[in-house]
Amino acid sequence: MTPDSLLLIDRPFDGAVVLTLNRPAAMNALSRALREQLTLAFHDLSREASARVVVLTGSGKAFCAGLDLKELGATPASADLGDGGGLIDAMHSFGGPIIGAINGAAVTGGFELALACDCLIASTSARFADTHARVGVMPGWGLSQKLSRRVGLARAKELSLTGNFIGADRAERWGLVNRVVAPQDLLPEALALARDMLSAMPEMLLAYKRVIDSGYATTLLEGMRLEFDAARAWARTIETGQIGRRAEAVRERGRDQSRALP
Repeated sequence: MTPDSLLLIDRPFDGAVVLTLNRPAAMNALSRALREQLTLAFHDLSREASARVVVLTGSGKAFCAGLDLKELGATPASADLGDGGGLIDAMHSFGGPIIGAINGAAVTGGFELALACDCLIASTSARFADTHARVGVMPGWGLSQKLSRRVGLARAKELSLTGNFIGADRAERWGLVNRVVAPQDLLPEALALARDMLSAMPEMLLAYKRVIDSGYATTLLEGMRLEFDAARAWARTIETGQIGRRAEAVRERGRDQSRALP
C-alpha cells in the first residue's frame, strides 16, 4: 500500500489491522473510490482469520468530513446517497471489534462511520457534528437510531436538529467516546486497547461481541434469553479443566492491574 493510496492498511502486530482514511487535503471525505476501498477492505478482513481487531482512523487533521460534496454535486444525488449502507454492512460483517481512533472532525457521514465502530477513543482535537438537517439530507447509515442509543434521546435530538458541533470533552461526558487523550497518544492508546482485546480467547472475542450486539438490538428480556442460549451452547464446547487453568492466569492479570491503579 503506497502512501498516496486512499486507504492505508497497516498491521502493527499479530491480530491487529489499522485502516487509515488517506485524503487529508479533503478532510478524508468519502469519495466513491474511498468508500469502495474501505468496503472491500472490511469484506476482505472478515474472511481473514488472522485479522481480529481493526483500528479505524484518519490522516491529517480530520477523521472524516462525510461524503465528498464536490463529487456529489457532479452526480445525481440518488447515485451516492444510497450506497453507503454497503460500507456499513461491510463493517458489520467483520466479526471482531472495531476501534475508532477519532483524530479530528467526524461530521455527518463521518459521524455515522464513527458510530459504526464498537469503541471510540478521541483525541483532544476531535469534534462531532450531524449536519444532515442543515444540508437537507436524511441519514441512511444508522445515525438517527444509533446516536440516541449512545447518548440518550434528548441529547441526540439536540445534536441532530441543530447541526451544532461538540468537542471531545463533552463527547466523553455524554458517553459518545470511551476516553479522550492527547493527539500524540491517540494511536498508541487505540493499539493498547486492541492488544488487550487480543489477549482474550480468540473464539470468545467474536462470540461475546456477537451476543452483546444481538442483545442490544432487542429488548432486555429477549437479550437475556439470547445470552442464556449462547452460554448453554458455549458450555458444550469447553472442557472443565480449561476453565481452571485460564482462571489462574486471569487472577494474576487482575492482581497486576489492581496494583497499577491510582
